[in-house]
Amino acid sequence: MTTRRMPIRSQATSEHQPVTTLELFFDLVFVFALTQITALMAHELTWTGVLRGVLLIGLLWWSWIGFSWLCNLVKADEGSVSGVILAAMAAMFVIALAIPEAFHDLPGGLPGPVVIAIAYFVFRAMHLWLFWLIADGDKVLRRTLGRFAPAMLAGTALLLVASQFHGTTQTLLWAAALAADYGGTALIDARGWRLRSAAHFAERHALIIIIALGESIVAIGVGVTDLPISWPILVASTLGLIVASAMWWIYFDATVHYGEKALAAEPAETRPKLARDAYTFLHFPMVAGIVLLALGLKKVLEYVGDTEHHHLDDPLKGIGLYALYFGVVLYLLGHVGFKWRTTRRVGTSRLITAALCLIALPLLAHVPALGQLAVLTLLLIGLVVFEAIRFAQEREELRHGEHA
Repeated sequence: MTTRRMPIRSQATSEHQPVTTLELFFDLVFVFALTQITALMAHELTWTGVLRGVLLIGLLWWSWIGFSWLCNLVKADEGSVSGVILAAMAAMFVIALAIPEAFHDLPGGLPGPVVIAIAYFVFRAMHLWLFWLIADGDKVLRRTLGRFAPAMLAGTALLLVASQFHGTTQTLLWAAALAADYGGTALIDARGWRLRSAAHFAERHALIIIIALGESIVAIGVGVTDLPISWPILVASTLGLIVASAMWWIYFDATVHYGEKALAAEPAETRPKLARDAYTFLHFPMVAGIVLLALGLKKVLEYVGDTEHHHLDDPLKGIGLYALYFGVVLYLLGHVGFKWRTTRRVGTSRLITAALCLIALPLLAHVPALGQLAVLTLLLIGLVVFEAIRFAQEREELRHGEHA
């Protein structure tokens, strides 16, 4: 597609458009940013620090999803679009670099909170400008973008205001900024957006789940970088890998397939609303849950490997334990919501597993950290085995259709 009046070259996507390598390259910055957030929460292990980490995840997620919608309409690696995406990557990279100073500016250098606010504005402005150009000739989409712009401007303005404050006021202003962005999008009639390829959109979000899971594995490795290898580290690392593998299975064995099928079957006029609800909103708790899990795994590895400060029978306490279990709970609840929105069916087994995780928390308060991780691993293994057996035929038909 070549726009008629705007000086930008672009090529429209097809119905079966695959994800481009430039989009994957774009996601590498997202990986780095998630790693920065996990490190920040581990460094400031307080409830305020975790809340701020979740707010940062929300900021990054809202940045990422904007281009997932845009690149569903035009190919990321064709024409002038690729240049804008590379420029947006640079702005995102600046945000990622400044994450350690998002709420506490370090002495010397540039003011970190201001750098993030300005880089975020630049990123969002490039996204909105490019979207406006490729919407040339589509009055409904341009009208929707016009309604979307005030929420974007309010969010970025509040971030800039927040950069001038500290403590609770700063955190509340960050929350208000994200509330403006997310709330503004939720209030806009989603039918004004455009979604050309269900396959591309589903694949795009599946890949970001893989990236987040990869970050959880990185957290395991980073947690023992400076520690001598030992059998508790090997056992804890293996259990952490099993947990990450179970979470991979939970999404990629069936969820990715029924999500794409539901999106493809949805009528064109209501497909954007389904995509917004099921992917833009309900994938956020999945990604946030994985990052919290990464924080919990990082702390478990510290407990079992750092013999100078911890004993092997020390239980993981407070935020570390809650991050470990609540990360999985949030991930599972995201799946329950996603399944309901796409198929109108309740993911009962996942809801029960989430409830068991919550019930287990107070019972594990005095269990050694390795045991706490082992219980979580067993709960997820139980869920995977149950679903693999209980829904075997349904899964086969879903994955292979008439060839099942």
